Amino acid sequence: MKLYGLSGTKISCAFISACINTPYNTTRFLKDLIAGITVGIIAIPLAMALAIASGVAPQHGLYTAIIAGFVIALTGGSRFSVSGPTAAFVVILYPVSTQFGLSGLLIATLLSGVFLILMGVIRLGRLIEYIPLPVVLGFTCGIAITIATMQIKDFFGLTLEHMPESYINKVIELVKTFPTINIADTLVGFVTLIILIVWPKFRVKISGHLPSLVAGILTMLIFNHFGYEIETIGSRFTYTLADNTVGHGIPPVLPEFILPWEHANFTWDWTTLTALIPISLTMAMLCAIESLLCAVVLDEMTHTKHHSNSELIGQGLGNIVAPFFGGISATAAIARSAANVKAGATSPIAAVLHSLIVLLALICFAPLLSFIPLSAMAALLLIVAWNMSAIQRVIYIIKCAPKDDIIIMLICMSLTVLFDMVIAITLGIVLASILFMRRIARMTRLVELNHGNEQTLVLRINGPLFFAAAERTFLELYQKINGYQHIVLQWDAVPILDAGGLNALIHFIDELPPQVDLSICELQFQPLKTLARARIVPIANKLMFYSTLDEALKDKI
Repeated sequence: MKLYGLSGTKISCAFISACINTPYNTTRFLKDLIAGITVGIIAIPLAMALAIASGVAPQHGLYTAIIAGFVIALTGGSRFSVSGPTAAFVVILYPVSTQFGLSGLLIATLLSGVFLILMGVIRLGRLIEYIPLPVVLGFTCGIAITIATMQIKDFFGLTLEHMPESYINKVIELVKTFPTINIADTLVGFVTLIILIVWPKFRVKISGHLPSLVAGILTMLIFNHFGYEIETIGSRFTYTLADNTVGHGIPPVLPEFILPWEHANFTWDWTTLTALIPISLTMAMLCAIESLLCAVVLDEMTHTKHHSNSELIGQGLGNIVAPFFGGISATAAIARSAANVKAGATSPIAAVLHSLIVLLALICFAPLLSFIPLSAMAALLLIVAWNMSAIQRVIYIIKCAPKDDIIIMLICMSLTVLFDMVIAITLGIVLASILFMRRIARMTRLVELNHGNEQTLVLRINGPLFFAAAERTFLELYQKINGYQHIVLQWDAVPILDAGGLNALIHFIDELPPQVDLSICELQFQPLKTLARARIVPIANKLMFYSTLDEALKDKI
């Protein structure tokens, strides 16, 4: 079903196409319910852990899963995507929350939603296909390294007052403070981590997130019995309700509607806004990349087809609405979406139910969630970082791919870790494009054909005549024409002639000796169209065009 909106753009709503175009019955609802409960259980601890890693209180991660997850499920273009906080955003959100506070982060999220809608309206959804795999693997692996490094403090219970911004300084500070390791925090983290690693081997349909957290909490209670103190969500975070009641941990109330810029400690001015705009554009780009990659993965798993531009618009709407209820940046989460499919989801209703499960946990189990140790949350994110790194695919690329791709991947990974993800992606795409053009340019070759006429040079051009190859090709051709009166070029293997190739051709024709003529035959459609638009016409005793090679050769006899 096609809907029209937002400047007349045609929008395909996955929710409508899944629930109206095909019959929706009790059997499908039960499957969606099971999938929603399964993904909801996974999303609860991850949403809190990712919010903490992003520099805000854990409830804001829950608000994101509830509000953004609900809105995007109803308006997005991917039938099985589950949206919420994701690990990829941590490296962007943490500096923003540190510098501008919660309000600055919410405003940046709101602006990113606007950018996402604009991307969808001008139909940029298919551009994800033009980002090379080495670039994607490089920046995702770099993000994974950064996230894993950020979890060392909580995992080992280190005493570190301030985490430096640069990666190298982070590592130096962590090494310096490592003697402050807390054995109790460390063991809780290791127990949680081991359960997460071992659990999949049991082949149980239930995700290992809940059992691992239960094991971590039980381990913490044992240490508490012997007088050890372990930092938890409740011991680190406090909240103040509307009636000025102060509590610890997570507030057991519904998300409240508050204007993003009305949170405390935020100065609203033009300088701040201009600083947040490029950050929000970066967030929008990352959201678009991750959401559309997730949609592609789900298409492969379910043999369906997502609507890329509708997905961008849906993600934009979710990121616009969520900040008004305290939600931070959201995007489609590949791991949660894959779990949704494996749990039997049949429609976006499963993602809607996942949001309702998170909402139920917030209202009913907030006091229990406050007992979760921070070292256990760090263990969860270490597993997320490991899965995000796609280490097996990285090893495969290193073993099998051309050296150019390996270099691009390693450069993107290094730049993401040491500098910035945007720099990494931008430079990676530029390098990949240059190396790709070099490969294509090397494919353009001149092949001499036998014909039996000593005064005629017959050559076949194999490959595109574009700016990176044309100059070299015609220079090589010019060096071969000595002693010949007729030059015949067969263009049946020339798919493209661009402005650079056209300029090189015209220059070659102008430089031909007076007694030498040029014939071009078997032109393909695009080069023929380019020559016609440039008004390149036959010139007596200088330039001729023929339909076939045989016609050109007969005319030279």
